[in-house]
Amino acid sequence: MAAQLFAVSKPPTTPSSSCSTTTVQQEEQQNVTNNNSSSIGAQSCCNWQGLYPSIRERNSVMFNNEMMADVHFVVGPPGGTQRLPGHKYVLAVGSSVFHAMFYGELAEDQDEIRIPDVEPPSFLAMMKYIYCDEIDLCADTVLATLYAAKKYIVPHLARACVNFLETSLSAKNACVLLSQSCLFEEPDLTQRCWEVIDAQAELALRSEGFCDIDIQTLESILRRETLNAKEMVVFEAALNWAEAECQRQELPPTIENKRVVLGKAIYLIRIPTMVLEDFANGAAQSGVLTLNETNDIFLWFTAANKPELLFCTKPRKGLAPQRCHRFQSCAYRSNQWRYRGRCDSIQFAVDKRVFIAGFGLYGSSCGSAEYSAKIELKRQGVPMAQRIIKYFSDGSSSTFAVWFDHPVQIEPDTFYTASVVLDGNELSYFGQEGMTEVQCGKVTFQFQCSSDSTNGTGVQGGQIPELIFYA
Repeated sequence: MAAQLFAVSKPPTTPSSSCSTTTVQQEEQQNVTNNNSSSIGAQSCCNWQGLYPSIRERNSVMFNNEMMADVHFVVGPPGGTQRLPGHKYVLAVGSSVFHAMFYGELAEDQDEIRIPDVEPPSFLAMMKYIYCDEIDLCADTVLATLYAAKKYIVPHLARACVNFLETSLSAKNACVLLSQSCLFEEPDLTQRCWEVIDAQAELALRSEGFCDIDIQTLESILRRETLNAKEMVVFEAALNWAEAECQRQELPPTIENKRVVLGKAIYLIRIPTMVLEDFANGAAQSGVLTLNETNDIFLWFTAANKPELLFCTKPRKGLAPQRCHRFQSCAYRSNQWRYRGRCDSIQFAVDKRVFIAGFGLYGSSCGSAEYSAKIELKRQGVPMAQRIIKYFSDGSSSTFAVWFDHPVQIEPDTFYTASVVLDGNELSYFGQEGMTEVQCGKVTFQFQCSSDSTNGTGVQGGQIPELIFYA
């Protein structure tokens, strides 16, 4: 059949269980459509067309409506099908594939068309766009809707699906979306996925979605030079994936089968770059490595004459952190800056998605000292990350980095609050000549005072001189 010429190779999986829509009052609009359809069915001889002033509204009435339907689709896999009415002219106007199917040279005169590779909700979402010019997207079905939009060449709906995915992208679903973006040939989405995976690698590798990816995506992640993760985390993630793959292949999840399903991908894990303690207590005792491999890696760690290894011995480069410095100078005066358990805080926003990894803080202005810092990042008053950490100040006016456990994803055009409560030498450096806007590479930061600040820090001066981030 003509439609088969345009089919995408493989239907997608869903990355998330949360649901949202892109239209306001979706349920009310659907109820109106259903009510209109039933009333029209009861009054098919009446002038229902006069009730709707625009062609869009009149077309909307025909969405999922048996009246005047001249084709039906049996949508979904066997055992989960749904029979949906359609109108050839409307569908052909909205999709070149439907046009070829109904009016092209290879058109077949069929009253019923079976579509087993598209889920009914996603097919309905595509039809609603064609009939009503409305886009309703749900996190549960957006990938399947993108698949339908690609298959039937509905580019504006496909673009809306990609925008939805980019907006909802996080470490939890980045690996799954990476595999799907490659399948759908969406390079912009692929790049966004890599940005998240690189910056929040340990969160992405430990996510449930990581175990759902295919072997090609696994290998591309394991090869990644800029992966910002400890190699032991990479190793554990690969084993978790192997266990899931055994289940998909209906194999017992034994050590031997895990090694089999990993295949040559095992050599993409840079085991020789692990900390010796991690290797000895983890990878060496996992059973996945052969005795010869384990012995050779131990010799690699300890012997002067190192053996040849199939594993890469060069550490990953990871990501280079960037620093946004918001003061033009710093100063200190006797008794000028004291902490006493009070909070120093500042609000900031960015124009591009970044990942805040930590803060740069000042230290003592009268010799070396140790500080305890409680650092926190909030969005609209809700904590996103916090950590209590100690750092050493050498008495210079330099800034000293303190890090969150994991980088925090920061969305553009939203204000976030960076806070710190310091405990240590009361006489410290502080910033002066603060800037409300700072350009760091391709990212613009904006700063404004925070109501959480109870110790004098603001835009013009104070503490939290630097935001450390990945972009």
